[in-house]
Amino acid sequence: MKPKTNKKLFGTDGIRARAGEFPLDLATVRVIGASLAEHLREQTGRRPLIIIGRDTRESGSSIEEALTMGARSAGAAVQSAGVITTPGVAFLARSLPADAGVVISASHNPYHDNGIKIFAPSGRKLDDATERRIEADIAEGRFATINEPKAEPREQLTAGSLREKYLDYLRQEVAGELTLDNLKIVVDCANGAASELAPRLFNELGAHVIAINDQPDGRNINLGCGSLHFEGLQQRVAAKRADLGIAFDGDADRALFVDEAANLVDGDATMWVLANNMHSRGELAQNVVVSTVMTNLGLEVALHARGIRLVRTDVGDKYVLEELLRSATALGGEQSGHIIFPRISLAGDGMITAINLVRVMTEKGDPLSRLVQGFSRFPQVLLNVQVREKIPFNELPTVQKEAHRIEAELGDRGRLLLRYSGTEPLARVMIEGEDEQQVRKSAEKLAMVIKAEIGGDG
Repeated sequence: MKPKTNKKLFGTDGIRARAGEFPLDLATVRVIGASLAEHLREQTGRRPLIIIGRDTRESGSSIEEALTMGARSAGAAVQSAGVITTPGVAFLARSLPADAGVVISASHNPYHDNGIKIFAPSGRKLDDATERRIEADIAEGRFATINEPKAEPREQLTAGSLREKYLDYLRQEVAGELTLDNLKIVVDCANGAASELAPRLFNELGAHVIAINDQPDGRNINLGCGSLHFEGLQQRVAAKRADLGIAFDGDADRALFVDEAANLVDGDATMWVLANNMHSRGELAQNVVVSTVMTNLGLEVALHARGIRLVRTDVGDKYVLEELLRSATALGGEQSGHIIFPRISLAGDGMITAINLVRVMTEKGDPLSRLVQGFSRFPQVLLNVQVREKIPFNELPTVQKEAHRIEAELGDRGRLLLRYSGTEPLARVMIEGEDEQQVRKSAEKLAMVIKAEIGGDG
């Protein structure tokens, strides 16, 4: 284990790092399991139950084993759902019920990365206080010696039965009477957690399903496929003359879509379709949609024309959910494809998003290309700059000067957003405006200024 450190380990989406390296070395993972179990036992006054699942990365099973050992050594019971989506674990945590749900996944990252994400029984992500407690236990070297305890008798549910419980929920409670008998769908599973579940779900709803990238081998998760690499999905939709394409990421908490003309429909366009439908049915509480600072200005303009207000949060579905609950609204999400329906689930779920989108298509009798009409995207450029340290931008005078110049140039018909990635050593430069060439030129200039100040290798 790495020497004691006070470094913050939990980001906006849990812990994420290269598998095998601190804090995802197996010794530290065992401490995480023990610390979580001890906290839950103190909180509940009884033996806690932890539900655990993972995506298809080759490191997942060893990390699960280490975390399970740590948790059991501190008195927890652990049930494994095996390979299952992140929102599947969130569902199981609240429905069993368990005292916590743990997902071993690095979402859209390459196979050599992994992560640990923890859910409360409500389906919300772990509270900050508990995260700090786990970090402190790691820094203080607690649970340095952990031995596998003797097995304690307890009725165990099989991983298969837990996954079936989640699928039953999607089929019966979310989809309900929805039938997709005349729909041809291409499903890109990203060689990830949805590889078995998603094709089954849509087949059982009656669709003709063409599954691609559904043969995980431990290393091909997200590799040239899924929600970050949708070109192959577009080609397959066109070749098969499909009605719809769905692209999941590695843990299937997000989904992007391809319409029947093979055009990409991202999270912003998806929210436009869903918001219009909910608004027309009187189901869009407060006439508000919650999204992030990354959402395209075109969505805000289009929603405003329909009498719908867009409320922005920091980047991260965690912050979208907080605002949804605070304002008692019914729809929120991110451009990346995380969509949350708080009246259904507090976790973003790519399969729930897909069910709701195809429901609109079938009820309206319209292809997706027609449903997205009315939303015109402003040209947007997003550049990533590798950095060696994350100095606040307001402490970098040359960066501030160039940013102010660009903002003055954009006026009220564009936006500039500067932020650091929550999980990687990257500065993100996002600019929107009416002139795409000018937007790109400005973004590249600002990226060069940042690189000159704090650029790193890579």
